[in-house]
Amino acid sequence: MLGHEAAPTTDGPAGRDEVFQVEGHGIDPIPDAERHGGAKDLFWLWFGSNLTFTYVINGALAVSFGLSFWQATAVVVLGGLSFFAISAAGLSGVRTGTATLAISRAAFGVRGNWPAGLLNWVVSIGYTVVNTVVGTLALEAFLADLGWSGGHLPRALALAVTLALTFVVALWGHATVQWAERWMAYALAAGFAALLAFVLPGADTSAPAAAPGASGWSLALVVMLAGPFSYVPMPADYTRYLPRTTSLKALTWSGGLGGLVSSVALGIAGVAAATQADLTDAVAGTEGLLPGWFQPLFLALVLGGSVTNSIITLYSSSLNLQVLGIPWSRARAILISAAVTAAGSLGALFLVDFTTSLLSFLSLLIIVFAPWGGVFLADMVLRRCRYDSAALHAGEHGAYWYRGGWHPAGTAALLAGMLFSALTCDSELWTGPLVAPLGGADLSLLGAVVAAAVHVLLARRTVRPADTA
Repeated sequence: MLGHEAAPTTDGPAGRDEVFQVEGHGIDPIPDAERHGGAKDLFWLWFGSNLTFTYVINGALAVSFGLSFWQATAVVVLGGLSFFAISAAGLSGVRTGTATLAISRAAFGVRGNWPAGLLNWVVSIGYTVVNTVVGTLALEAFLADLGWSGGHLPRALALAVTLALTFVVALWGHATVQWAERWMAYALAAGFAALLAFVLPGADTSAPAAAPGASGWSLALVVMLAGPFSYVPMPADYTRYLPRTTSLKALTWSGGLGGLVSSVALGIAGVAAATQADLTDAVAGTEGLLPGWFQPLFLALVLGGSVTNSIITLYSSSLNLQVLGIPWSRARAILISAAVTAAGSLGALFLVDFTTSLLSFLSLLIIVFAPWGGVFLADMVLRRCRYDSAALHAGEHGAYWYRGGWHPAGTAALLAGMLFSALTCDSELWTGPLVAPLGGADLSLLGAVVAAAVHVLLARRTVRPADTA
């Protein structure tokens, strides 16, 4: 499959990208005649998918690292601004009509792209499991408020509902994903706005007793930027249907503003809540700050936010499997992701509590994905986002086969960035040897900058924009 890629499998007739119908395309390039939509659609996609309780937790973590209300808020805003870079990366999908992890073959080579593609699938499934568990527990608590508690049946029902809401939308595909994110955003935005109104007035805006050190600032930045950065392998998945005439400016502003508004609003809610209560258990701690009548609605918000985020990660995972060579249509490939997600969620909820360990493992993968994102974005800029779309799917017969399927410049840059990130990473599972000399600072995200710089240095004379876009 890596040596000679077969034509990507589709699910049905061409042009079938309609709400509540199974999408007909996978990673096969979307023909111009089937392109539709506009940049404004990206606002609702990134706005809705980031109305997730995760950002409340991130804001609370910034306070736990020793930052004051205003310091933590500044870090939250900085994290939100990074969505403009993520949104701009979606231009690659407009130009090629295919998924991000197919486009990254240009930066790493067909074979060189495979290891990170596999890890990205693991990460996407891992985060989908975490979101599913959070949503399930919120729905279980909601059922308990209604008087149904005790035994495994309420939790099992809550898990089934959470999985069904996520899977059905992701199975239908691109058009339904965008439709669901927009309409769920309306309800979630109103609910989270009320949450912010309840917790913000009581926030303690005074300075902490001791100023945060380098470790506190760096850990807060890693937490805030890791979320948006995890989307780097995804943006083209949701722009590949847009007409080629879509402007970079419109695309960047629409998607970036969507991610900024939702992530910053929820992050500030987390910061405000953490200055008033113990948020070791973020859901329970936040719930305790709310009036009794709003608490069931709050649990519904947690569930809804978990589902909106899981939908886009599960959908992208099915495209990811096609990039890895699974000879199935997108709709069939998503069954693999759904089955693994269900198994992981069952294990976390009924067998062993491995959610904390899973989160620690996923956070460690910043060592891979920060440098990967740096190389991909730098390569996109070098090419001025112009690719040979056919060559991305041509295997060893295409321009992106390079040397035995590996691009030396991209591979060397990735390894250099990974080395830097590993040396400067401070996580529960690994502490790099340079963390202590740096005063406890975690600089692992700068692996993206190192990788980008090395790639530009090595590839600037050989990488050129393709003649065909």
